[in-house]
Amino acid sequence: MLLLVFGVVTVLSLRPGGLRNQLRNIARRLKLALILAGIYLAGSTVLRVAFPTSGLAEVGMVVLAGGLGVTFLVLSPDRPLDQR
Repeated sequence: MLLLVFGVVTVLSLRPGGLRNQLRNIARRLKLALILAGIYLAGSTVLRVAFPTSGLAEVGMVVLAGGLGVTFLVLSPDRPLDQR
């Protein structure tokens, strides 16, 4: 476990911007992922209640997951580095 933590810290420290900037990016992506997961849970619940026996709920959940995945990719790029 310690080797894994050491490896992650080493890799993040080597990336441009340093460890602090990378940890900020990770925190921002985690918040975004949690928000999108909540949206998926709410949407899938509504689809299951509205269409309990229909295949429409299955297709709707796949479309919802794809849309939220694309949203994550669009909203989660690294922040620009500070120009000093």
